[in-house]
Amino acid sequence: MEHYLDNSATTKVSKAAAEKALELMCENYGNASSLHSLGIKAEAELENARRKIAKVLGCESDEIYFTSGGTESNNTAIFGAVKALKRRGNKIVTTSVEHSSVLEAMNELENQGFEVIYLSPDENGIITAEKIKDAVDNKTILVSIMTANNETGSINDISKIQKIVANNNSPALIHTDAVQAFGKINIKAKKTGVDLITISAHKIHGPKGIGALYIKKGKRITPMHFGGEQEKKVRPGTEALPLIGAFGVAVSELEIEKNYEKVSAINSYAKIKLSEIKEVSFNSKDNALPYIMNISVKGIRSETMLHYLAQNEIYVSSGSACSKGKPSHVLKAMGIDKDTADSSIRISFSKFNTKEDIDILAKYIRQGLETLVKK
Repeated sequence: MEHYLDNSATTKVSKAAAEKALELMCENYGNASSLHSLGIKAEAELENARRKIAKVLGCESDEIYFTSGGTESNNTAIFGAVKALKRRGNKIVTTSVEHSSVLEAMNELENQGFEVIYLSPDENGIITAEKIKDAVDNKTILVSIMTANNETGSINDISKIQKIVANNNSPALIHTDAVQAFGKINIKAKKTGVDLITISAHKIHGPKGIGALYIKKGKRITPMHFGGEQEKKVRPGTEALPLIGAFGVAVSELEIEKNYEKVSAINSYAKIKLSEIKEVSFNSKDNALPYIMNISVKGIRSETMLHYLAQNEIYVSSGSACSKGKPSHVLKAMGIDKDTADSSIRISFSKFNTKEDIDILAKYIRQGLETLVKK
C-alpha cells in the first residue's frame, strides 16, 4: 500500500479537477480568444477560474495572470519588476533560502550588474524585520521574500515588509513566492500589501503546468514574452484552458481552516512517533507550516534512507524536488551542520494523510537504521 508523504513536491490531482480538465479538452475545447460561441464558452470558463482564485487570494480577478507555474511566475515577477524600475535603482533584496527559481534569477541579475543582497534567516528559519530594515534603502527596486519555506516550512510575516519598505522611502516592488503557503494558510493580497504574489496549482491538488501571478492594481512590470493580447500582454499566448479550469476547481475545493486543523494533528502525531526514535532530530521549528516537517536521521545519508523508504512504498523527499538531491542551501543557511543536513529528509502532508502513514514511516525508519549502511 502506498504512503505518499511528498506533497510539497506535488499533490494528487483531485477527481473533480481532473474531470474539469478532460471536459475542457474534449467538450468545451474552444480557444478563449475566438469570437464564435465555442470561444465565448471557453472564455467564460477562463474567467470563472480567475474569479475563484482571486476570491481565495482576496483580490480582484483582473489582478490574476495565468502562467505555466511557480517558476515562470517567479521569473516574470522578478525580471519584470527589475526591468520596469531599473532607472530608479540597482539594488535587490532577497534571502539565502529562496526556491531555486528565485535564486537562479537573482544570479542572472548579478551577472547583469545588479547588486543583490541575500538575507540569512535566524535559527528558526525566519527573516527578521530588522534585517529587512537594514537592507532596504532608496536604491532598492525589488524585495523578494518567500512566505513559507519549501524545505522547512518556516513562515515569514510578509505583511511587515510593505511597512518597512514604505518607511525606508524605497521605490521597491515587493514580491513573495507563496507556492507552498497558498491554499494552506489564509493569504489575502490586500492585507499583506505586497505587489506581486506567486502561486501554483499542483501543490493544492490541481494539475502541473499551471500557476498564476498576482499583480497589484496600479503596479507595472515589464513583460518577458511578446505575442498576442492574452493576459493583458503580461503573459501572451493561448491560455492552457484545461489546466486553468482544473486549477479553478482545485481552488474551489479548498477548506483551508479544516485542512489546517487536520494536518496539524497529523504533524503533531508524527512528532510524537518520530521523537521515540533517538536518531531522529527535527530541523523544522515549532512555528513552521504544519504541512512540512524536515527531520534528520543520524548516521544515514538522505538518499539512502529515501530509496529504502521508497522500496517499501513510502514516499518522502531529501529536500526540494527541484534541487535533484543537491545539498540543502536552506539548512546550511540556518546554521545546521553538514552531517545533520546530509541526513535530512522532508516529510510533507496533505489532507489525505492518516496516522497509519506515520506509523508505517516510523516503522521503516527504525528498520532502515538497523539494516542500512551507516555513512
